[in-house]
Amino acid sequence: MIVSMAESNPALREAYQRHERRWADNLFVYAVVSRRSHGVSIGINLNPGKECNFNCVYCQVDRLVPPRVRKVELERLALELDAVLQAAADGSLYSAPPLNAIPMGERQVRDIAFSGDGEPTTYPRFKEAVEIAAAARTRFGLDATKIVLITNAAYLAKPAVREGLAVLDQNNGEIWAKLDAGTDEYLQLIDRPNVSIEQVRESILDAARRRPVVIQTLFMRAHGEAIPDREVAAYCDRVNEILAAGGQIKGLQLHTIARKPAESTVAALADDELDRLANFVRARVRVPIETFYGAV
Repeated sequence: MIVSMAESNPALREAYQRHERRWADNLFVYAVVSRRSHGVSIGINLNPGKECNFNCVYCQVDRLVPPRVRKVELERLALELDAVLQAAADGSLYSAPPLNAIPMGERQVRDIAFSGDGEPTTYPRFKEAVEIAAAARTRFGLDATKIVLITNAAYLAKPAVREGLAVLDQNNGEIWAKLDAGTDEYLQLIDRPNVSIEQVRESILDAARRRPVVIQTLFMRAHGEAIPDREVAAYCDRVNEILAAGGQIKGLQLHTIARKPAESTVAALADDELDRLANFVRARVRVPIETFYGAV
C-alpha cells in the first residue's frame, strides 16, 4: 500500500470526502480536492438536471433532491469558469473548507474536469463546452493544467463526441474512461447501463486508438461480497483486448467507494483487499496502476 500525504493530514482526508458540486452561487462550475487529480480539480457540470445513461449502485449523486437547474447556459458557464480560475489565481479559492486543507505548495489547478451529475458526453453541445474550457485554460496561462473528461465511455465513438475529443487533444487533454467489469452480467449488476460490456470495450478502443487513455475502475463490496476473482480476471481480459487491438492505455486507476453511495447494499473494500486486487491485475496487465483507498 502506498502511503499518501493525506494519511498524515486529517483535514485533507476530510477534503477528499467532500465533492459538493457547488461553489459560490455557480450553477455549472465548482472546485473540489480530488484524490485522482492529486489536488485541485475544477469541475464542469454539463448535466445539472442529473441525467445519465448509467444508474451505478455506487453513484454519489443524490437524485432524490431536485436539481436547481436543468439546462446548461454556456455563456454563464464560461463566466463561472473564469471566476473560479481567477479565485485560484488570487488565492481566495483556498480561504475556506475544504480547499483550505491543501498545503500551500500544492495550491495549483491540476485539471479542469468534465464530470458533474451525469455523463458529460450526452450533452449535445459537448464540443463547444470543451472549447470554452480550452480558451479559459489558455487565457489564465495554465500550461500544465489538463482538461479531463471523466466518462462512462459509452459514447466516445459518436461523431459529435469525437469532435470534442479532438479539441481536448489539442489542449493537454486526457480521457478517464470507466470500466468496472469484465462480464456483461457484472456490468449490469454494478453500473446498470443502457449499453453492453462489448459496446463499452469498443468505445474505449475507438478513443484509445487515437490517443492514450486512462481507465478508471471501482471495485467494491456488493451485498457483503467483494468482486470475485473470476470477474477481475475477465476485467483484465477486456483491458488486454483493448491493448491487443491497438488501444493505448496510459494507466489504470483502481479505487473503491470513498463517499456515501446510492445503494446501502454496497460498501468500500478494505485497503488490503484493494491492494490484493491491484496485485492480481498487475500480474495480468502490463500498464501502470494507481490505487485509491476508501479510508483516505
